[in-house]
Amino acid sequence: MSDSDAVKKSLLQEFVVFLQKFGVIGLAIAFVVGAAASKLVTAFVTDLVTPLIGLAMPDTGDLKAMSFSLGKSTFMYGDLIANVIDFLIIAVIVFLAYKQLTRFKLVEDKTKPS
Repeated sequence: MSDSDAVKKSLLQEFVVFLQKFGVIGLAIAFVVGAAASKLVTAFVTDLVTPLIGLAMPDTGDLKAMSFSLGKSTFMYGDLIANVIDFLIIAVIVFLAYKQLTRFKLVEDKTKPS
């Protein structure tokens, strides 16, 4: 058996242990709930936050339409800003959910020394 076959087998074994430890069903439920939450946050940012920020923009009034050009290239930095806001909101929600789970002792808090 070559080294790459051994690494593949080792990774597969680790993955199986991971699935057994955390549960495939729980992982699938978390994935679906996370995808749904992501859609809600994206809708919130797209439909409420960016129009409010756009009100403060003197030129376009639309955050996602903000851009600049260099030569023939157009850089849509307004869309990037909206996506950063989207990411930050999701990161805060995940952090708050983690804090609640550790509060109720549903997951182990690995940030505190033992």
